[in-house]
Amino acid sequence: MNLHEYQGKSILQRFGVAVPFGLVANSPEEAIQAAKDIKKKIGLDVWAVKAQIHAGGRGKGGGVKIAKTLEDVGTFADQILGMMLVTPQTKAEGKLVRKVLIEQNIYYPGPEKVEEYYMSILLNRDSGQNMVMYSPRGGMNIEEVAEETPEEIFHELVDPKVGLTGFQARRIAFNLGLSGVAFKEMVKFVTALYAAYVGSDASLFEINPVIKAADGMIYAADAKVSIDNNALFRHKDIAAMRDLHEEDPIEVEASRFDLNFVKLDGNVGCMVNGAGLAMATMDMIKMSGGDPANFLDVGGTADAKRVEEAFRIILKDPNVKAILVNIFGGIVRCDRVAQGIVDAYQNIGDINIPIIVRLQGTNAKEGKELIDASGLQVHSAILLQEAAELVNEVLK
Repeated sequence: MNLHEYQGKSILQRFGVAVPFGLVANSPEEAIQAAKDIKKKIGLDVWAVKAQIHAGGRGKGGGVKIAKTLEDVGTFADQILGMMLVTPQTKAEGKLVRKVLIEQNIYYPGPEKVEEYYMSILLNRDSGQNMVMYSPRGGMNIEEVAEETPEEIFHELVDPKVGLTGFQARRIAFNLGLSGVAFKEMVKFVTALYAAYVGSDASLFEINPVIKAADGMIYAADAKVSIDNNALFRHKDIAAMRDLHEEDPIEVEASRFDLNFVKLDGNVGCMVNGAGLAMATMDMIKMSGGDPANFLDVGGTADAKRVEEAFRIILKDPNVKAILVNIFGGIVRCDRVAQGIVDAYQNIGDINIPIIVRLQGTNAKEGKELIDASGLQVHSAILLQEAAELVNEVLK
């Protein structure tokens, strides 16, 4: 589950990570009041006005502004709120901005030069360990740094049984070229950031940039946070932060029925059970000349009702020209899936695209008999190759 910047920062702050003081606003008037409250608390009269959407690169799209007066705060908030913000990480149409974060300026004057760094924590699947990835060149163009000067990207593998050790935190600060107050603050920062990553069951923490302020203090100027969905039952407060506006409406509907669904841009709808079989089915569709329109896993305990809802969701995509049902009955029973197909036809009605069904495993024979007895115009296949040929045939 992805979080907004202000939500991610609230988690970081809970674990002792230094973040700029900020307040969320839903209107220009609220933004101006937030700026006044920040000035009263911090004493600075320069603010950042930041669009809150689930995408990076907001600054490139005009979603981050620096305001030097209260009038500027209101003007920028009015410009950003309600805009369709397009960034390198959004679709072409962009995302609607519903909230802005008004935040204290952390580029304040002082004895040292302000520096920007990059830092993220995620799972390294090759080693089975957590990894702190960091660079002395932070900011908006970290992708270019990774491509052009990969030697400036550092990695620190962390044994999850041991945790981030003191010498590792100090090595990170050293590799970033820090000394004095900034060195000590970075050690504290990295240690707290790792604690937040583990403590919140996150799958990703990305801070870009990490700021070394002019007085040597270290701040998380931004926060991209993703939480492991499978751990949300342990974090009711974080689960409550879910913003359905930022998710695909069809994927949200699918989640209500415990369907693992991801919309794609193809023309063949897929209904399978198991992620491995889903990937193989999608490859098969590509090889047969089609393109997958979705990834849909009905799970190992699918019943007729869930299969029917899966059909409804697939059929909402106008680009779907055919549906391939590929079920291997291990735990799930093929006759239950077949009954769901029959029910979908009867309850939805007027399904005018071809459906190819391949059922193998538990009660596959009974499932085929159910479909044959229904009189439905369904193409039946036994082998994977047969299903591929049928997909190719119906698309032609």
